Amino acid sequence: MNKKMKKVLLFILSALIWISSVKADEGMWLPWLLNSQTTDAMKKKGLKLSAEDLYSLNKSSLKDAIVWFGGGCTGEIISPNGLILTNHHCGYDYISNLSTTADNILDNGFWAKSYAEERPVNGLTVAFVVRVDDITNEVLEAVKGLTEKERTAKLPQIYKSIIDRVTKGTHYEAQCREMYKGNAYYVFLFERFTDVRLVGTPPQNIGKFGGETDNWMWPRHTGDFSMFRVYSGKDGKPAKYSPDNIPLKAKHHLPINLKGIKSGDYAMIMGFPGRTNRYEFSQGVKIATDIVDPAIVALRDVRLNAWREQMNKDTDIRLKLSGDFASVANYCLG
Repeated sequence: MNKKMKKVLLFILSALIWISSVKADEGMWLPWLLNSQTTDAMKKKGLKLSAEDLYSLNKSSLKDAIVWFGGGCTGEIISPNGLILTNHHCGYDYISNLSTTADNILDNGFWAKSYAEERPVNGLTVAFVVRVDDITNEVLEAVKGLTEKERTAKLPQIYKSIIDRVTKGTHYEAQCREMYKGNAYYVFLFERFTDVRLVGTPPQNIGKFGGETDNWMWPRHTGDFSMFRVYSGKDGKPAKYSPDNIPLKAKHHLPINLKGIKSGDYAMIMGFPGRTNRYEFSQGVKIATDIVDPAIVALRDVRLNAWREQMNKDTDIRLKLSGDFASVANYCLG
């Protein structure tokens, strides 16, 4: 999903299970709200983890290996030393910003052979979820009896008060989020790292093969991945970039299964999706498909055509505009 699109921090678990009849049994859950009935159903499909293994405040769990990458994507910690696997399109803007005509890693690819060769990425952050607290009752009580306009104006004040409280005396950050059309509210506590370095990327003719047409319309045959690493201060806490920083000692990481998968294996996705309107009324869907989306696509297509004309003239211009072009194209063609 495009990293610059407006995101709702909905930290969810989406389980997609394939069985021999090719029927998908789907679910979309908040990890901290998984109950025994849900996990029992998941285990019958092949899950070998407990709810505590997925989300825990008392021990390392899967939530500690799933990171909020760049403010708009999901990444996975896949080594004890902070190695991150994410999509190529999630790293695309950062990779293009590191590229020049003399050292064009966007087109040619890049692989660091040592920690020393890993390249610092300006502006890239990675955040870990520390915990999620239910603040529904507190928020609803504070806006009780207000009109919609009054409610909208007061919510930022309520959020600030809650954020100040939960982050007091810590180096953590927090964000309050509304869910289920204002029927639930949660505060997310994050630990954010700012020293993140590029480890490897395939050339974009592999990482972006098929472009947005394949991304949205056709089965994909692309190497849509890139790799980064989180660094910390020697105390293990977030620190500004320094040659003295060390690879993060991860609380939890995903093991790599070299045996591959077979038909019937249990599979699930855990991460930070974009905004979802899965419960939209039919009228809302019609407005989006017939009025709003066509207008957005038409307007953005004007911008893309103007950029494409200039990008085709000069490699340096192309590299400078590649990230923005990919960002708009991802939304426009989607």
